Amino acid sequence: MENIVYTIDKDKPVLVTGATGYVASWLIKRLLDEGLTVHACVRDPFNKDKLLHLDQLQEASVGTIKYFKADLLDEGSFTRAMDGCSVVFHTASPFTSKIKDPQRDLVDPAIMGTRNVLVSANSIDSIKRVVLTSSCAAIYGDNVDLLSIPNKTLSEVVWNTSSSLKHNPYSYSKTEAEKEAMKIHSSQSRWDLVVVNPSLVFGPGVNPFATSESFNIMKQFGSGAMKFGTPNLCIGAVDVRDLAEAHFRAAFTQNASGRYIISAHNTSFLQIARILRSKFKGYPILE
Repeated sequence: MENIVYTIDKDKPVLVTGATGYVASWLIKRLLDEGLTVHACVRDPFNKDKLLHLDQLQEASVGTIKYFKADLLDEGSFTRAMDGCSVVFHTASPFTSKIKDPQRDLVDPAIMGTRNVLVSANSIDSIKRVVLTSSCAAIYGDNVDLLSIPNKTLSEVVWNTSSSLKHNPYSYSKTEAEKEAMKIHSSQSRWDLVVVNPSLVFGPGVNPFATSESFNIMKQFGSGAMKFGTPNLCIGAVDVRDLAEAHFRAAFTQNASGRYIISAHNTSFLQIARILRSKFKGYPILE
C-alpha cells in the first residue's frame, strides 16, 4: 500500500451519485479531507435535514461540497452536475429486502440509473474515470455457481449466473447493472471504468438517519429478531470505512482497472452475534 502513487488533480471536482447514502457519505468524507470539491447528487438539494451530516463533514474538512438535483430514472439529470468533473463515483443503487415489484424496485433503478449516469459521462469531455459500486452479488448468487468456475474459486473474472428476476433479484440487478456499465464503457475510449465489488458492508454511519440493509441486519441482532434461530450463514464482510478508501484508491491510483473484490473477513451470522454479545450486554442477541 505504501508504494501506491495517487494521481489526483485537486483543481477539478468529482461527482458522487446517491450522496446521502451509507457508503457515499464515508466516501465524501474521504474526498473532502483530501481537499477536493465534491459535486453531490441528491434528490432534493433543498432538504437541509437530510444534508446536515454532509454539511458537517464539509465544516470539518478542507474540501468543498456542492449539491445538485439528480435522480436515477430522470434521463440527463446528472449532466449538469458532471460538467467539469474528472471522476464520477456511481454509488447509487437500491439495496433492500423489502420489495414488491423486483423489476420496478430493483432492476430498473440499477440498470437504467447506471445507463443514465454513464451516458452523461459520454457527453462530458472532462470525465476521465468512472468508479462503479457493484457487489460480490454480481460475482456469485448460489453455491451452484462454484461448480462451473476454475478451481471452484471466486475471483474478479467470475460472473453470477444463477440469479434472475424471480430468484435473488437484488443479485440479478447488480449483475445486470455492472454488465450495462461495461457495455457502455466498451463503446468509447475517453474514460476508463473501475468496478468495486464489496462483500456485506458493516460499520457506523456518517448519517444517523440513513437507511441501509446493512443497518437493518444489524438491528435484527440487537432487537431479538434472530434470537430464536438464525442459519449459520457464512459470508464475507468489510468495514464501510475501508470500502470508502477502496473507492478513493480506485479513482486516483493511475494503474487501477477492471474489477476489485473488496472483502476483509470471512465470517458468519453466528460469529457476528457472538462478537456483538461480548460487546453489548443486555441486548437480546442470540446465544
